[in-house]
Amino acid sequence: MTNLCRNPIYWLLPFIPLTWYLQHLGAEMAADIKFSCAALAIIPLAGLMIESTEQIAFRVGEAVGGLLNATFGNAPELIISLIALKAGLLDMVKASIVGVILTNLLFVLGLSLLVGGICNQEQKFNRRGARVERSVLMIAAISIVVPSVFDNFISSDTYKQEMALNAGVAVVLLITYGFNLLFMLKTHPHYYLPKKTEEVQAPETEQWPLFSAITVLLLASVILALMSEVLVGNVEETARHFGMSKAFIGVIIIALIGGAPESVAAVTMAKKNKLDLTLGIAVGSSIQIALFVAPVLMLSSYYIAPRPLNLVVGNAGIMIVMLPVMIFSMIGADGKSNWFKGVQLLSVYLLMALFCYFLPDRPELPMIAP
Repeated sequence: MTNLCRNPIYWLLPFIPLTWYLQHLGAEMAADIKFSCAALAIIPLAGLMIESTEQIAFRVGEAVGGLLNATFGNAPELIISLIALKAGLLDMVKASIVGVILTNLLFVLGLSLLVGGICNQEQKFNRRGARVERSVLMIAAISIVVPSVFDNFISSDTYKQEMALNAGVAVVLLITYGFNLLFMLKTHPHYYLPKKTEEVQAPETEQWPLFSAITVLLLASVILALMSEVLVGNVEETARHFGMSKAFIGVIIIALIGGAPESVAAVTMAKKNKLDLTLGIAVGSSIQIALFVAPVLMLSSYYIAPRPLNLVVGNAGIMIVMLPVMIFSMIGADGKSNWFKGVQLLSVYLLMALFCYFLPDRPELPMIAP
């Protein structure tokens, strides 16, 4: 566990007992302080979940390991969103879905290209894998657009049709996700081999015993769920206190918190000139959110949420999803990268963040009875 102490994100572990203590103080402690402490506590927990999953994947073999990494890569975001669903914060859940896509494709990838370009001047990556990822991302964007456009035509008479459409979209996405895993792990894994080297490299971190990795994964998941309850329970009061919209918290804040460990890993790989791994982290995470996490959340809402979740994100959500996908398609077309491409992605991310910050919260609409 020596490497854990060397990773700066694990220096935030003391915020876990601090958050627990502040939560038990009840109303005596301001909501924004509890929200901030819970947010900082979630970052190392998410890191532990990702690290333990990678350790388990190394032990069980390449095929099963790839499946584990693909399935649990966004487990922190999934847990936070499930807690928010249970609390009835459906708009925040939808904002976090589009926020993870925005953050990964613009902030994480942009920062990685900037750092990697400064350290290595010009970098190359496998264009075949990037081409497949671009097409899958476009499918994900279309799955957001279709329910949102259909929503413009609904009324009280077509509510059942809208929910049926959303359920159908969720099923199609899950099936597509399954075939995507089959393509990546079984039939065409060579599409995703690094550009410069294809030899198998030994892991750079010390190996954990399998039992320890499973124990850490389970404990981190349970504690992260508890911290997520604190985070979600204080989100509305925190938004009012800082004058932030719920869209900004969901699209920017929650996405940055849950994806902090992956962001560090992506930037580190880019700095080492392993840009294919960086793309696998940033773009792969976006694909998992769109094709796996979003439909799972929608189907789960029928059982744990006050009302079913749909994939309707409005015109703002369509823009937040479509722009990063199109910009990534342009940036990744030539298989080369430099620091200025990173600047371009970060510039668009800042523009989107400003848009979300000043975007007013929409009034709560009464639920349309089925």
